[in-house]
Amino acid sequence: MTSEATKLTGKLLIETAVGNFLGDKRIRLLEAIDEHGSISQAAKAVPFSYKAAWDAVDAMNNLAPEPLVSRAAGGRHGGGTELTPFGRRLIAFYRALEQEYQLALEKLTGNLEQDVAVDTAGFRQILRRMSMKSSARNQFAGPVVALKEGAVDTEVSIRLDADLTLTAIVTRESAEGLGLAEGRDVLAFVKASSIVLVVEEDARISARNRFRGTIADIHEGPVNAEVTINLPGGRHVITAVITDASVGRLGLAVGQPVTAVFKASSVFLVATE
Repeated sequence: MTSEATKLTGKLLIETAVGNFLGDKRIRLLEAIDEHGSISQAAKAVPFSYKAAWDAVDAMNNLAPEPLVSRAAGGRHGGGTELTPFGRRLIAFYRALEQEYQLALEKLTGNLEQDVAVDTAGFRQILRRMSMKSSARNQFAGPVVALKEGAVDTEVSIRLDADLTLTAIVTRESAEGLGLAEGRDVLAFVKASSIVLVVEEDARISARNRFRGTIADIHEGPVNAEVTINLPGGRHVITAVITDASVGRLGLAVGQPVTAVFKASSVFLVATE
């Protein structure tokens, strides 16, 4: 019989082809959205702050192959919010996988107890160190659709959506090490501080990545502001961190068209299995 002192328990965190995007707290957020039909009520139920809840929804919609949450008319701060059929299927998949995960941990616990030389605490530490996390605010997933090799660097094009392609520049050595090839799924990370916002649609800019969208939210702080932009297609969002002074100088407001610009060299790639 397994003793409580050595019983292993854990929360399932999915870090597969769509990256570190789905865990127990986010699943509970999705379940609460399905129950309440409101992001504010769902955030209180989990609990999340209102902003953290929307950030989590944006991240999941960015990385999932299909949208998990849809917004009804009324904008980011109004209207209803509901799960898509894909979102409901994902919850069911996660809960079923979670049960299998716990059964596996219980079996592992039994095996560990048969060998008194095994350090359970040390084993838990190894498990914690195995997870990868990224501080980059913007995370995207998609297949490589083109590679252009140069003498030193390789230009990598990643399809995020039918009409949305992201470009990254990595060294040839890195491209080879990641095993990059057309059709290979990758994760693309971009820091919010690397993104520049441009109001003029026809501005001449040298940066390769230029995503025109609509401002969905502006969260102002003491010095900097976080600006969230809905991209074409309705699924992806991108977040930039700029100064409060820049928000005022550009006259930024929710609902305003704006272009998010960032260099291909600012994109960090991770190849998935």
